[in-house]
Amino acid sequence: MPDISTKPYMLRAIYEWCTDSGFTPYLAVKVDAATTVPMEYVKKGEIVLNISFGATSGLKMDNDAVRFHARFGGVSREIYVPVQNVLAIYANENGQGMAFEVTTTAAENPAPASADAAAAPAPALAAVPSAAAEKPAAEVSQIPDDPNDPPKKGGRPTLTVIK
Repeated sequence: MPDISTKPYMLRAIYEWCTDSGFTPYLAVKVDAATTVPMEYVKKGEIVLNISFGATSGLKMDNDAVRFHARFGGVSREIYVPVQNVLAIYANENGQGMAFEVTTTAAENPAPASADAAAAPAPALAAVPSAAAEKPAAEVSQIPDDPNDPPKKGGRPTLTVIK
């Protein structure tokens, strides 16, 4: 029996945590031929999607894809994202969530047609260096994190490593 990926389960868990905590869940996606997204919003082969209850209609997160309808510029669009193409899911307000390594996208490595087909390699965990380890000591901010600070506006969202 082929190994079942944990990725779709983690996506659903982080989505549920975001909604239960009152945060807005965002999905970062690697765009390729297997994804159905508005191409005018794709930048550098990626798109970030708000998947909150208020921003989507008919959201379905199953083991092979994330599907929903959303409005872009006032026009309702059908969105289809293979789970294999998901780069990250996180809370927009604080950046907490989970990032995934996307080595091959769904268009590059389509799902096997039968159980006899070769299974994709199992995902593996890897250590992520902390942001402080990447910067010289002089560049690391000396300001402690204050959970009461309002979320930063504008700019590209970032993920925060939680230990």
